[in-house]
Amino acid sequence: MSTAALLPPPTAALTVSGRVEEVAAVAAEHLDRHEREATFPVEALARMRTSGLLGLLVPEEYGGLGGTPADVTRAGTALARVDLSVAMIFVMHCQQVAALVRFGNRRLSEELLPEIAAGRQYLASVTTESGTGGHLLTSQAALASQEDGLAIDRFAPIVTGGEHADGFLVTMQSPGATSPHQVSLVYAHRDQLQIERSGDWQPLGMRSSHSVALRLSGTVPAHHVVGEHGDFRTIVTTVFGPMAHLGWSACWLGTAAGALSRVVKLLRSPRGRGRADLDSELLLTRLSRARQRIDTVHALLEHTRATVAEAPDVSAPRVQLLLNGLKITAAEECYRAVDDLVDAVGMRHGYLKDSPTRLEQSLRDLRSAALNYSNDRLHLVDGKLALLDSEVRLD
Repeated sequence: MSTAALLPPPTAALTVSGRVEEVAAVAAEHLDRHEREATFPVEALARMRTSGLLGLLVPEEYGGLGGTPADVTRAGTALARVDLSVAMIFVMHCQQVAALVRFGNRRLSEELLPEIAAGRQYLASVTTESGTGGHLLTSQAALASQEDGLAIDRFAPIVTGGEHADGFLVTMQSPGATSPHQVSLVYAHRDQLQIERSGDWQPLGMRSSHSVALRLSGTVPAHHVVGEHGDFRTIVTTVFGPMAHLGWSACWLGTAAGALSRVVKLLRSPRGRGRADLDSELLLTRLSRARQRIDTVHALLEHTRATVAEAPDVSAPRVQLLLNGLKITAAEECYRAVDDLVDAVGMRHGYLKDSPTRLEQSLRDLRSAALNYSNDRLHLVDGKLALLDSEVRLD
């Protein structure tokens, strides 16, 4: 069910950071329940709607905030200090919006972007598919061209927030495709689809992301194709890939930074100082390593973001290597930073669920990072890309 009907009173916040703080406060208020019950954070999404944050990347001419990828990464980091699921829900929505802004035709943009800016459109991504082995650039489901539009019949094993989305960006084989690599991206409004849920959502971590399996079927107008038919690869290399790796990495960074912050505050509190030996070499070394990992990811994130913003060709091997390297490094180092902290504070505050450090949840959530588009798969891609850059150019 969409949360558009659950809107709280309009926000008075004017700055992007103020809007993010509002959403983070709502997410914190309901965090324990959604984590325990593995339910979608409908309250946080409702605040994203009324705050205007869903329209962060929508150009001002369509009523949006006219934000940048830097705004998205900062927002993702801030939200993830509270709840990684909420942060990922937001940055993945922004990824979809970025694709529409860049590749949506004029008619679709005029219909859809004002709705996103007004908070009436939360977008979910339908790119996973059984039988493709996780390869984003192939599809087995065929998009059919009919007199009344484009027919969709698509099963996806993972759709983050899909039961609460107002619209979907769906990958399918283009009409008349002769190869599974001829993939199109199409927009479908919830009202244009029959949606059937399959199975339950009881994961190790990321519990409130509610990434259930869905079957979507219906017909959409022909102008709902985003970009050119069969050319989803261009959207991936120029928008989807960069926005995903920058956004995801920012979220993982926020979760690790939030965990370290809570640990340090605990250790420095009167109660913590009475129980912990703050001169312990083992404790200090583990705190140092956690901070080093976090600072390393932050530096790589900022460097990668600046490089992508300035690059004349984002598809160039050195830029793609940097983006993939950011995702791999952030996934590994943020998890390791929290793992270091678990060792640093021990069983009571590192392993038990009722600790104010929330390290147990952070560790479970961050375990998904290496699996969220597999690091192993990215290493194979990067090995081939490395062979195309014999000069090993770094600028």
